[in-house]
Amino acid sequence: MKPTSYLFLFIIGITCISCSTSKALKNQIPIVEEPEWKSLFNGTDLTNWTTKIHHYAVGDNHGQTFRVNDDMIQVRYDQYEGDFNDRYGHLYYDEPYSYYHLSMEYRFVGEVHPGAPVFVVKNSGVMFHSQDPRTMPVEQDWPISVEMQFLAGVSEGVDRPTGNMCSPGTDVVYQGRVDPRHCINSSSQTYYGDQWVKAEMIVLGDSLVTHIINGAPVLSYTQPQMGGGVANRYDPEIKIDGQLLSEGFIALQSEGQPIDFKNIKIKNLKGCMDPNASNYGAHFIKCDPATCRYSR
Repeated sequence: MKPTSYLFLFIIGITCISCSTSKALKNQIPIVEEPEWKSLFNGTDLTNWTTKIHHYAVGDNHGQTFRVNDDMIQVRYDQYEGDFNDRYGHLYYDEPYSYYHLSMEYRFVGEVHPGAPVFVVKNSGVMFHSQDPRTMPVEQDWPISVEMQFLAGVSEGVDRPTGNMCSPGTDVVYQGRVDPRHCINSSSQTYYGDQWVKAEMIVLGDSLVTHIINGAPVLSYTQPQMGGGVANRYDPEIKIDGQLLSEGFIALQSEGQPIDFKNIKIKNLKGCMDPNASNYGAHFIKCDPATCRYSR
């Protein structure tokens, strides 16, 4: 069994929420080995994805920052005029999720765009539990969200783990308390160069979040919630500090460093758990009775 399979079974064991129509946990375990994955990227274009780049309106993919080539979503800046000018961007999948297992591969390529801050070198990530980009003012720089941060080594022999947690406009509970740090490092090794790295997250609503790098769990925390700083010029009615985040949008990041993403897929863990329904899913761990469909 793969390491992620053991982890997935363990997470089910400690977090599965009972439902009157669900199977007993012991009856679920033998069949979670065959997850139902959905590709979020069609390999051809950015259908079902929406851009929001700082200084530009929602849907304005300035300079073709996000583009498709060779079955990859690429982040590039060769069509930018002048310096980077804090044009941090995000590409959002158009459907929000709550309970899920997300998987993708990424690699860093090329050099940062001139004028980009030094911290963006070999730095990117994927945002989750994000606000809807349509609620972001033009001059909001970062979405209120949680980030699984991707980093690569810059100096040989200097540790720079990947799969970290960063929190623009949010907080998380780490080791039993709300952690004041903007970023929390994972236990991953350092990856250098342009190698592909597999990154996964198992997100269980507003409870447990687990980061996985190349099949190994590297970081866990709980209770993602609004709070903290970093995000600027947001609509104050959107940010309610202390409010738990149980669902939201998923977004790929651009912040000055070219990067490629591929094999972006998701397994929804929330759905109909009634075996009598036509859309019953044995892999679900969170009941959503409203989605159940029955034949007459």
